[in-house]
Amino acid sequence: MDNIICIAGPTASGKTALAVELAKVTNGEVVSCDSMQVYRYMDIGTAKPTQEEMQGVAHHMLSVAQPDEDFSVSRYCDMAAPIVDDILSRGKTAIIAGGTGLYMDALIRGNPFAPFPSTGVRERLEAQADKDGMEHMLNLLQSIDPEAADRLHLADRKRIIRALEVYYETGQTISEHNRKTQEIPPRYNPVWLALEDVDRQDLYDRIDRRVDTMLQMGLLDEIRSLLSRGIPEKATAMQAIGYKEFLSALKGEITVEAAADQVRQASRNYAKRQLTWFRRNKAICWLRRDRGEKTEEIVAKARQVLTNYDNEIW
Repeated sequence: MDNIICIAGPTASGKTALAVELAKVTNGEVVSCDSMQVYRYMDIGTAKPTQEEMQGVAHHMLSVAQPDEDFSVSRYCDMAAPIVDDILSRGKTAIIAGGTGLYMDALIRGNPFAPFPSTGVRERLEAQADKDGMEHMLNLLQSIDPEAADRLHLADRKRIIRALEVYYETGQTISEHNRKTQEIPPRYNPVWLALEDVDRQDLYDRIDRRVDTMLQMGLLDEIRSLLSRGIPEKATAMQAIGYKEFLSALKGEITVEAAADQVRQASRNYAKRQLTWFRRNKAICWLRRDRGEKTEEIVAKARQVLTNYDNEIW
């Protein structure tokens, strides 16, 4: 067992607070695993931890990319793996915390797809998607790789095109690649923890409160600032939950309250997808939060799990 703790779970489940508290008791540093917190200038809408919330614990993989850049799982792993290795080399605990399951799984396995050279395939697929629509692209993927097509949502343009690109570049479906990947020993062997509320409504209530807090903290001004920096409305970062909805409000297309309702619902749907993803990982020990339980009680549960691994670092 490596001195690595993975903390997973849905949005607003308390991953940041748990990561900080465990870092304090395990001589650890936190490596963020969030596909939106990698972007600079996007602090409020991504719930990026503040300096106060970090409590002096070192955090990595925050604000490492410009908002107009496309950020991939391969790039995340290329940047995060050396950080994890450095933390371990200094005798400390690496605490990988976040809700982007694809990034976390790829980092732990150590074998994500390398970027393809520019052959024009992706550009042709992007142009075809613009012309024919994503329903056509998903149907195309269905004829090539039904397993992947059944797993992807029509709105997930990026991964649908990626799956098609993999097939046209390699002759191998992404599902075949994933099966072969599972046969390779993982790069790291962490303790897996994940947070879940016993009563799902408790999670939904926290999501609702978080949206209100983000507005009070100045999320609309943050979005205005991004636009003033020249960040395109179509940029991947601007399509994140909490940005695209309020962007519509700033343009006068809907009211701020209507946008807030959309963010609440989109966040709930996202939380469900996150839970579905993480439940596939049989190595995860679920820390289930009863109504009214505080962070310190969740930390106590987590420390008990760590103790059971009989690792002197804990």
